[in-house]
Amino acid sequence: MHIRPGRDGDVATVLAMFDSAVTWLSAHGRTGQWGERPFTGDERRTEQVASWLAGGGMRIAERDGRPAGCISVGPAHGYVTPAAEPELYVQALVTDRGHAGHGVGRALLQWAFGEARERGVGLVRVDCYAGGDGRLVAYYESCGFTRSAPFTVGEWPGMLLHRHV
Repeated sequence: MHIRPGRDGDVATVLAMFDSAVTWLSAHGRTGQWGERPFTGDERRTEQVASWLAGGGMRIAERDGRPAGCISVGPAHGYVTPAAEPELYVQALVTDRGHAGHGVGRALLQWAFGEARERGVGLVRVDCYAGGDGRLVAYYESCGFTRSAPFTVGEWPGMLLHRHV
């Protein structure tokens, strides 16, 4: 697996990754996380992904030379409690469903842990959807994160997690 910085053309690639995830989640009746609509063609989602690229924190995992996942690190989202120490914040993590089960998300998180150490930062935080069956929170816990605090954005239930590196 190769992890590279985001570059021109990756916005459409990342939107397509989210589309594949939304399709899979919807097919399994799990629409609470991102809904049922594709990200491609949604102006707000396009601007969000473009901001990750412009901010310099986007990384793309390539598997067999093809984009397989994306992580973006940068400022914490405004809806979470500010950190009490310097941090690296995972703004987004997505794996293209065609590459699910191959450790793409874990490889991208390992990159983030290494990036935090390189920057001299001891804390990595992430937030995620905490509704449904709780599998997403459990996934982050399996990657070494600890629950920090639940929160809601409107009616969307989330969980803030942290890991010291």
